[in-house]
Order: sequence, then structure tokens, then C-alpha cells
Amino acid sequence: MKSKIFKSIKITLLIVVVSIAGLLTYVKTVLPNVGAAPDIKITATPEMVARGEYLANHVMVCMDCHSERDWSKFSGPIVHDKIGKGGEVFDQRFGFPGSYVSKNITPFNIGKWTDGEIFRTITTGVNKDNKALFPVMPYKYYAQLDEEDIKAVIAYVRTLKSVDQVNPESVPDFPLNFIINTIPDKANLQKRPEPTDVIAYGKYMTTACACRECHTKQEKGKVVGEEFAGGFEFNFGNGKKAVSPNITPHASGLGNWTKEAFVKRFKTYSDSGYTIPSVDMAKGEFQTVMPWTMYAGMKTEDLEAIFEYLKTLKPVDNVVVRFADAK
Repeated sequence: MKSKIFKSIKITLLIVVVSIAGLLTYVKTVLPNVGAAPDIKITATPEMVARGEYLANHVMVCMDCHSERDWSKFSGPIVHDKIGKGGEVFDQRFGFPGSYVSKNITPFNIGKWTDGEIFRTITTGVNKDNKALFPVMPYKYYAQLDEEDIKAVIAYVRTLKSVDQVNPESVPDFPLNFIINTIPDKANLQKRPEPTDVIAYGKYMTTACACRECHTKQEKGKVVGEEFAGGFEFNFGNGKKAVSPNITPHASGLGNWTKEAFVKRFKTYSDSGYTIPSVDMAKGEFQTVMPWTMYAGMKTEDLEAIFEYLKTLKPVDNVVVRFADAK
């Protein structure tokens, strides 16, 4: 009797092991499966490039992560002679499950990519080599944008000055090195609403800015807080952390803000008289990852639409201490 029981257990364990091995093999070799890169060839116009430059630098802020940032200054403004070179590291020091390095998106690295391969990467998180990207790149949001806006960004990226820099490969921790392949999905592209439809347009611009991503508490890539209620911790790796504020229409968020004050908060950093101050975090001076100097270039009507949309969100009571000692 015992031998039969042990035999049954062994068979069961073998089935489990084989099933798990099969599942892991499937995840590693078959996924991600978002379809082939589209066969597109973008014919760029000056207007398209200008739109792409606006989106990449002031709305989607692609150049934020794909450039070098000067963290000795407030909000880490980008170093303009190294725009697009990548190399920013998002790793365990900052609470990420692995080490993720932004790619060089100048012609040095993606010059031989097709427009379709770049398009698929931006909208699905699957690169030229069919490898899944960790969603520190907010492709889940870009997947909901207008096809023409994505094409405009690609047209602009094609104009970047080539920077000869090879960046390290990203390395996910276990078990994310398997799970990461299940994250990408096919794009769900939407037409950009007319600006006259203020709330819908504001929602679109909020999605393009990926505001939800940073203003929602997450732990190791998983959402654990109320949407837009803040609480996402950015550990600077030097004993200090910045925490994203609540931007819901509660009194602890934007509840007492006016549209004019909201727009002014951004536009302050585009004023010709504004000088970016230096920051010494070793002395406990306030720092933020919010790329204020980039968002400052957003059009006033776009900022106003974002504010109007944010005011329609569910108010969430969440008081956030925005700069504190890291634990």
C-alpha cells in the first residue's frame, strides 16, 4: 500500500515539475506575443517633426529617461549635448525588481531599426529583438495614444544627433525575468480628441504624460495605492527619497487649487528669469524626480485640459510627505 502511495506521489510531483517546466519554457520562448512590427515607412514633414519634438520633450518626455540628467540641480534637468543617449539606471536602489537601463535612441543605436520596429517598441514594450521591456518605460500609456502622435515622435527621434554610447543591458530579478514576458500586450490606439472636448482631451494628455504612473503608489512595479493619490517613493540612494504628491481633487491633493495656480506651477520653470538652482541632497535639500523644466514647455491649453480632467477624478484623502529620509 505504501509503495503505491509513494509511487502516486512521485508521479504527481513529476507531472507538476513537467508542467512548471513547460509553462516556464512557454513564457520564455513564445512570449511576448504582440504580433509582428507593422510594415510602415514614415514620410516626415516639418510639422510632424515639430509635433514629435513637442511630445518627446514636453509631454511624453521620452528625453527625460533617454538622456543624461544633472542631479546636482533641481529636478535633474537633462544635459542637452547628450540628449537621447540613454544610460539612466533604474535598479534595486530605487525599489525596482532588477536593473533597467534606458536605451540609446540616437541613430548610433536605432539607426538600423525600421519605423515599424520603433513603433511596436513604443506602443507594446517589445523591442526589435522581440524582448519584453520592463514598464518603467510607460508603454502601457503610449499604447492608448493616437497613431499619428507616435509616428511624430519617431520622426523627431530620427533627427537626433548620433551619440556613440553603448549602454548595459537591463537585467530583471527572478522571478520577473520570466514574468516580464507576460506584461506586454497589443496596442489599443485611440484617436486624439479635439481640444474643444476639454475633459476627453485632458484625459488623453494625462495619458500621454503618464501622470498616473508616478502619482500612484507602487511597490516593485505593482500598484498598491489609489490611482493618482500619490505615494510613489523615489529613493535617491543617498538616504533621501522623494514621494509623489496626491493629484486627485481632494483637499490633500488638488482640491484647493485653481486652474491658474496649476498652470503657473509648471510655467514658472519656463520663465526667462528662472535659474535652475543647485541642490545638495547631502545637506537634506529638497530634490524631485519630476522633470519640471521639461513639462514647463507644455502648451497652456494642454495644461489647462489636464487640470480639468484631474478635477473629475475620485477624490482620495491621502496626505503625502514629499521629501523624507529613506528607510
